[in-house]
Amino acid sequence: MHDAARLGAGDEGPATSRAADALRSDPSRVRAASRLRPAEPGAPALDRISELAARLLGTRSAQVSLIDDVLVVAGGAGDAAVGSEVPVEESFCGLAVADGVPLAVPDAAADDRVRALHRATGIGAYLGAPITGADGSPVGTLCVFDPAPREWTDADTGLLVQLAASAATELELAALVREYERVRVSWRLAVDAGGVGAFDWDLRTGELVWDERLLAMFGYRPEEFDATIDAFNARVHPADLPRVSESLQAAIETCGEFESEYRVVLPGDETRWVQARGRAVADADGTPVRFLGAAYDTTDLRAQDVRVSRVLEAMPAGFYSLDRDWRFTHVNTEAERLLGHSRDELLGELLWDAFPGAVNSVFEEQYRAAVRTGRPAAFDAHYPPPLDGWYEVRAWPSPEGLSVYFVEVTERRRVQDRAERAAQRLALLAQVGAELAGTLDAQAATARLPRLVVPALADWCIVSLVDDDGRARDVGHWHTDPAQRPLVARYAAARLDAMPATGPVGRALLSGDPVHASCREVLALLPPGEAHDTLDLLGPEGGVALPLRARGRTLGVLTLFYRRGWTPRQEDLSTAQDVADRAGLALDNARLYRQQQQLAEGLQRSLLTEPPEPDHAEVAVRYLPAAEAARVGGDWYDAFLQPCGATMLVIGDVVGHDTEAAAAMGHLRGLLRGIATYSDAAPAEVLRGLDASMAVLGTEVLATAAVARLEQSDDERARGLTRLRWANAGHLPPLVVQPDGSVADLASWHGDLMLGVDPGTVRQESVVTLDRGATVLLFTDGLVERRDADLDAGVLRLRETLAELAALPLEQLLDEVVERLVDGRPEDDVAIVAVRLHPQGRPRPPEAGPNRVPDAVPDDPATP
Repeated sequence: MHDAARLGAGDEGPATSRAADALRSDPSRVRAASRLRPAEPGAPALDRISELAARLLGTRSAQVSLIDDVLVVAGGAGDAAVGSEVPVEESFCGLAVADGVPLAVPDAAADDRVRALHRATGIGAYLGAPITGADGSPVGTLCVFDPAPREWTDADTGLLVQLAASAATELELAALVREYERVRVSWRLAVDAGGVGAFDWDLRTGELVWDERLLAMFGYRPEEFDATIDAFNARVHPADLPRVSESLQAAIETCGEFESEYRVVLPGDETRWVQARGRAVADADGTPVRFLGAAYDTTDLRAQDVRVSRVLEAMPAGFYSLDRDWRFTHVNTEAERLLGHSRDELLGELLWDAFPGAVNSVFEEQYRAAVRTGRPAAFDAHYPPPLDGWYEVRAWPSPEGLSVYFVEVTERRRVQDRAERAAQRLALLAQVGAELAGTLDAQAATARLPRLVVPALADWCIVSLVDDDGRARDVGHWHTDPAQRPLVARYAAARLDAMPATGPVGRALLSGDPVHASCREVLALLPPGEAHDTLDLLGPEGGVALPLRARGRTLGVLTLFYRRGWTPRQEDLSTAQDVADRAGLALDNARLYRQQQQLAEGLQRSLLTEPPEPDHAEVAVRYLPAAEAARVGGDWYDAFLQPCGATMLVIGDVVGHDTEAAAAMGHLRGLLRGIATYSDAAPAEVLRGLDASMAVLGTEVLATAAVARLEQSDDERARGLTRLRWANAGHLPPLVVQPDGSVADLASWHGDLMLGVDPGTVRQESVVTLDRGATVLLFTDGLVERRDADLDAGVLRLRETLAELAALPLEQLLDEVVERLVDGRPEDDVAIVAVRLHPQGRPRPPEAGPNRVPDAVPDDPATP
């Protein structure tokens, strides 16, 4: 197993030892790393980031490591040993953290710094980006690694740095959550210190559960308490019991609040005062099912609630109470700190006067709703300057007014927002990658980019591409406001013609660097006219033109525009540049693909020669490459004359859909032509000779083929008949369109064994007699096969089409067949060869072309 964190003891090098010493000598950095260290390894968020890093960079493994006094693997994917701890000097990651910059090692075996690490771990290539804490100090790394060496690009490093920032955000958020939970525990301990007891009454079973403090308050030992309401009633003073019971019942029936102060008679007739509060909880049908609450002893606090005040003062959360006129009646020490006012300033003051920012805000809405409904309110809200912070608030209504508990969560919200923005950016990059990778038409996908980046990265956007003539043209645009989209369309239609070369788009294309410009600067460059007027109406603050670059070429520009008063964040600009780079790479890949495709397709077409024009037989051919994916395959047609004057027709298909299949097709086609034209052999013998030649020459391919030969004796010529002799090596059989328009198969679907399997296979021949005027069609399966239908259905469609079009001239017939069956865009290569037999007693028809045959081939005696 490869492990980027681990190296065998004693193998550390001087570079890693020096890095470890430097890291341990920085106490503040060690404290920052220890703060972020998860309680348990294998955090799902860190594993997901590691998996995303490995997938996007195409590596076998990735991991998130933290370094305090040792290195711990906090998350990972692939071969990462999540949860392991090792000395810093035994790791690649220590070098990246010590230097505070990304560490790229293309070949660890050739790198003096990490050669010992390579021998111990088997890691051949390593790329690590530092993870920084809240104070900016490096605390760990996000790294990817592979057993084999590989080159790392600047784009790889930039992407890993972005993902490392996301990992830092997740670690910071988890640390804040742990700190927040500690605050909650402290809060609960403070409540416990105030002597408050809790109860839970199950209204369905009658079980009443008291905590130890409440049992002691009512004078029960745990073994004496029978866990029913009877135990409560037995201790309540008889004079107070009717009132308390009535109040309890009313709260249960209405699912409302319960509050009461009553006397408790303890064993020995001692009487204590108890203040209790509670609330009924209903199920989904509204039926009360539980009653929850708390109580505390108020015997010594009848005049003043000193004990609760002590609890409130001890709480690490802010607390204040308001009377029914919204005036402050109590403010604890933490509330003074959070609100920036002393209690002397606030007590007796109206909430709305002391904090006018709460008026017509979520604070006022929630507070008034709690008082009006009698139900507690819980919410997070932002208070504007001078506080300028986020607060988690719990508001409890009471007969006296409203009690408010709150803690400041500004830092938590900031980290959450940063994490959400990072997740959104990663999702955007993934969506852009999927959009560009999911189609071969990169230009069309790039034209849709504005709809992806708006409004995530800008308020509106235009994308421009450089055409084959070197001229930029706008191909896509979008605005977050639907009402503004027609204006953007008008601006996109006019701006490039009006914009001088010194404009942002021209400068970005020329320099290959981002160009920032304000709206005022662009308006000054535009002459009066449509472009100037529409940009003035759109009124952006400014924009940035980002070049779409790849392999030293600039293929277009992505222009982002921002609303008035908005300055883009650097992280958004970095994401936008990443989007532009991905689009540029996709466009350049498409350009290279088109070049290779055109070259390969041209090569294949060059192998498929024009058919002969023998006697009174009209031969027509068609070849269409597949519309998607591998556009060059092994389908071929052929038509030629043998020395005896017979016309030979061939259709074939090499297994595979790539340039190797195309090359094999050319090889087999040439072999077959040579065998047939030299030997004057019949179709079965030609196929047998081809199979034997393939075996001798070591041609390790599989192919299907059908070979047909038109033959005619003097008697047959006189009677207007022609024999068709043919053999089939695993190919679809030819179809015949009779002079009356009917369509017939020449044989069953099953032919002899395909070529390339067994050169000793005995090849069979079939012979049919055709009338003059008949048409024979040989074709490959791309004409009839579909993903959503079986082959039988495709052949049936072909038969029906031929019957309907039988009267058309041959060339027009083939055009219509291709259009109807594959709509000009076949899913697979299509090859067709067809021959129509014209009457020999009349001159050759004009549509058949002139009678051109090689000098070595004898003339047709029936030719006038």
